[in-house]
Amino acid sequence: MAPGYAFAAVATFVSLLLTGCGLPAVTRDADFTPVYNGIEKNLLDVDLVNLQVSMTGARDESDVTAYAECAIAQYALKRGYGFARHVRTNMAFEAGVWRADAVYTISPTLPQGLRTLDAEVTVQNCEAEGIPTV
Repeated sequence: MAPGYAFAAVATFVSLLLTGCGLPAVTRDADFTPVYNGIEKNLLDVDLVNLQVSMTGARDESDVTAYAECAIAQYALKRGYGFARHVRTNMAFEAGVWRADAVYTISPTLPQGLRTLDAEVTVQNCEAEGIPTV
């Protein structure tokens, strides 16, 4: 058998195998029913904020991170700042409850760093996604 035919045969077999599984396509968002349990904030310094958030029904850590980002963005705006920068987050999952202990700096101008947030844009996105803020 020529090499081209062997490849075509294998490709056809794999294609039939994958389509023949009969598994329905499942979207992750169909079962997403988050419950946002609250936000605690502690001002560590003039521009350094510790947030503790908890939620149930999160799909993974990214949902909890989004909740924390929404909280810090609104807090920054309330304090008259336009930006935030992520410093660190400790994540925990126990008995169905996700918890994040996050630290951010807030500032009136775009801070240096890779993990910065434009507070106004972030709050708009949070409202569109139905994620509560402070």
